Amino acid sequence: MDTITWGGVEITRVVEWHGEFGPLRAFLPGVPDPVPDWLAPDHLNPATGGMVAAAQTWVLRSAGRTILVDTGVGNGRVRPTMPIFNHWRTDFLERLRAVVDPSDVDVVVNTHVHADHVGWNTHDVDGDWVATFPNATYLIPRADHEHFAGAPTHEDSIRPIVEAGLATLWDNTFRIDENLELEAAPGHTPGSSLLRLRSGADRAVFVGDLIHSPFQITQPWCGSVLCVDEAMAAKTRQRVLARAAEQGELVVPAHFGGHGAVEVRPAGDGFAITAWAAFPPPETL
Repeated sequence: MDTITWGGVEITRVVEWHGEFGPLRAFLPGVPDPVPDWLAPDHLNPATGGMVAAAQTWVLRSAGRTILVDTGVGNGRVRPTMPIFNHWRTDFLERLRAVVDPSDVDVVVNTHVHADHVGWNTHDVDGDWVATFPNATYLIPRADHEHFAGAPTHEDSIRPIVEAGLATLWDNTFRIDENLELEAAPGHTPGSSLLRLRSGADRAVFVGDLIHSPFQITQPWCGSVLCVDEAMAAKTRQRVLARAAEQGELVVPAHFGGHGAVEVRPAGDGFAITAWAAFPPPETL
């Protein structure tokens, strides 16, 4: 089981997909040529220059409740502008059920409203998109809800949740329980957010798409082509990594392959990885 305990919070990793996403330098133009070989094999295919990544959900057991952080791509979505996700189909829901029954999920956190973070919010039932987690409160950043309104992702993965009365739209910060608090982290999208975990002496921060590759830890100025405001994203990334280094927070990005999460320290103009989490590297799916 891909599970660690951080303070009084149990963290389980459920992988929807793991493999080569596409050329790393096309996704992160600031990466030098040749691509740094220290990223291989967990984050880079050296033969192709491709970024190795994962689509995954983090299942947290905290204060007697079950919280999901991001819900992945989802099955059967029409995504013509994103061919890798178009008509996507995996057995993710079966793997998630091995960890938690969807009806027992209490809270769903969408760190932002991109297709690979909200897809399993809903599933297709006789041609209608209905909540996959019918008893959960879905925490959705208000800024992203408004920014993406009318987009295909919003129509099949967000609007049905709002219309079912399951969504809580939030701004700035939102306290989930004594261990977990959401915080706005704009740049990648207007409503991008992170989830801070503080339990006993242990700290962690789930950063969504603030970081896609470990290269961005060493060079926080390096942004993704998907960032709505790359300059703001870089400032947010620098701030979040500086706090993580100072407070000893485990940094948990949404898409890292390999061991999935890191501890960092300052190094020059960026940061260095001091330790990896104890999650085993995922299999290629």
